[in-house]
Amino acid sequence: MKKFIALAMSALMAFSFSAAAMADETEAPLAPVPEDFKAGFIFLHDENSTYDLNFINAAKEAAEILGMSEDQIILKTNVPEGQECYEEAMDMADQGCGIVFADSFGHEDYMIQAAQEVPEVQFCHATGTKAHTEGLANYHNAFASIYEGRFLAGVAAGMKLNEMIANGDITEEEAKVGYVGAFTYAEVISGFTSFFLGVRHECPSATMEVTFTGSWYDETAEKEGANTLIKDGCVLISQHADSMGAPTACEAAGVPDVSYNGSTIDAAPNTYIISSKINWAPYFATAISSAANGEEIPTDFTGTIATGSVELTDLNEAVAAEGTAEEIEKVTAQLEDGSLHVFDTSAFTVFGEPLPDGFEADVDTDPDYAPDTAVVSDGYYHESEYRSAPYFGLFYDEEGNGSPIDGITLLDTAF
Repeated sequence: MKKFIALAMSALMAFSFSAAAMADETEAPLAPVPEDFKAGFIFLHDENSTYDLNFINAAKEAAEILGMSEDQIILKTNVPEGQECYEEAMDMADQGCGIVFADSFGHEDYMIQAAQEVPEVQFCHATGTKAHTEGLANYHNAFASIYEGRFLAGVAAGMKLNEMIANGDITEEEAKVGYVGAFTYAEVISGFTSFFLGVRHECPSATMEVTFTGSWYDETAEKEGANTLIKDGCVLISQHADSMGAPTACEAAGVPDVSYNGSTIDAAPNTYIISSKINWAPYFATAISSAANGEEIPTDFTGTIATGSVELTDLNEAVAAEGTAEEIEKVTAQLEDGSLHVFDTSAFTVFGEPLPDGFEADVDTDPDYAPDTAVVSDGYYHESEYRSAPYFGLFYDEEGNGSPIDGITLLDTAF
């Protein structure tokens, strides 16, 4: 058997909460927030980015849940992944914020810098990886098991492919999906892999091609990427990039589309099927309440379907295949009761072979990204259980040849 090495992008957290623990926490009433307590939010882009809009809406929802007034929350948009993030975080602390959130991977080092300088303020970073290694009591990471949402969105896509095959629009061999990704980070790889596994759960003949833009938000590149995939024979498109580029390209070409971070039905009413997203409101509300009342915030938090942190948008029944809603409901129940696992190792191979029990990934990151933690046991890959940020990465054989799981082709890996 070949030896595999997993390439992951981040680090092991001190701990992550189970779904049951978080469910208990969110069901209990949150402690009230004093009228003079403020929360700050730093966003990479603005409302034009589906990713940032999802965070912005969650921030406002959390404030509403807690009964906070408009002057108790400070929202800063279009903050680059650079020194500007540190400056905004410090400005929020100066304005009296007791907790500050940031939403983009590249914000992390600057949030840590601010946390080191203002220990009395809590700093929370979504998608980050370094909270456990920094050992700062006022710095925290959070993510969600969005791979479950991606899988369910893939189920909807697989149902659509089956409908197209049944109608004679395509053959089984032509059931090729395209995916527009941002970077070759573990988060993106985990996302497109879980989506593809959801597709194959319904349509076993499906294959997928992935292209990368090298940016989280580049409408032109994302549209060009989608068009390239469509010209290459992809009959359905999904994405992990933040603009309307791919959905609008799909609408123009009449190709079904599965979005991310929110519904794109207004821009693509004839092609949009469904979208998965992380609902950050439960985490924001709990973290704000905890900070305001001197309670502990988890060093590393993983939200799940059960905690209300992983969601699907409304299904576009006009485009989705018949029976899709019922199938999603059935598969969701299987994910929740543990009878189905997204990364079931009997459902995929790498270089023609399944990942064995005891397979290690780089969870506790070092400069060489050396595997350090056994992540495959009980027949499945335990994504986001040993830290919140994804660590399902590319795989390499003994000769150093890299590959995603079999059935997925990467068109470029420059990013």
